[in-house]
Amino acid sequence: MEKENVQAGFGQETLIKVESHRDQEAVLEAVLFTMGQSVELSQLAAAIGQDKETAKKAVLRLQDRYNQEKRGMQIIELEEAYQMCTRAEYYPNLIRVASAPKKQVLTEVVLETLSIIAYKQPITKMEIEKIRGVKSDHAVNRLVEYDLVYEVGRLDAPGRPALFATTEEFLRRFGVGSTEDLPDLNPEQEEEIKTEVEEELRFRLGEMEAAAAAEGESDGENREIL
Repeated sequence: MEKENVQAGFGQETLIKVESHRDQEAVLEAVLFTMGQSVELSQLAAAIGQDKETAKKAVLRLQDRYNQEKRGMQIIELEEAYQMCTRAEYYPNLIRVASAPKKQVLTEVVLETLSIIAYKQPITKMEIEKIRGVKSDHAVNRLVEYDLVYEVGRLDAPGRPALFATTEEFLRRFGVGSTEDLPDLNPEQEEEIKTEVEEELRFRLGEMEAAAAAEGESDGENREIL
C-alpha cells in the first residue's frame, strides 16, 4: 500500500492508496460488510484511494469470487452502489436461529399493486385503483411500511395527488440492479394499462374542473343575491 499526504480540513491526512488487487478486494470487502447497506461507488473509490473505474473493477472481481465460490453472502449492484447481503436461498436456514424472525408476507393483492407501481412509476393511487378496479389504500400503505415503495413527489394536477415509486429495498428484495432489469411487459398489456390510466385521468380531471366551475357559479349567484 502506498501512502500519500493530502490537505484535508485542519491539517494533513494520510491517504492510503491501495495498489494490489488482493488488498483492494480486502478493503472493499471490509467496507461492504461493516456498512450493512448499499455503498456508493464513489465511497468505495475513496476507501482504496483510487478512481471510480478502478474501484468498480475491484468490486466486480470480489463479486465474481463470491459467486464462483458459492458463498452464503453475495455482492449486488444497486444503481451505482454495491451491497453485501445474504443469498436469498439461505433464508430458511437463517430463520431457524433467528430469535424473532419477521417475514414480510406479500399477499396476492399487495404483489399485484407492487407490480403496477414497478412498471408504471411514478404513479398515483388513483391510477393504481383504476387498473385494479378496487381501492388500494391498504396495499399501498403496506408496501410503504415494508419499504418497497415510497412517495417520490406530487402530481401537478388538482389536489396534488402523491406519486409512488419503488425503493432501493425493492431492488434488493427482487434481485435486480435497476427497474430497467425488470422483465418486459407484453406490449398489449402495457398499452392496455396506459390507455386505461390516461382515460381515467382525463375523466377525473374533467370532473374536478366541472366541480370547480359549478362552485364558481354558485359563489357568483350568492353575491348577486346579497
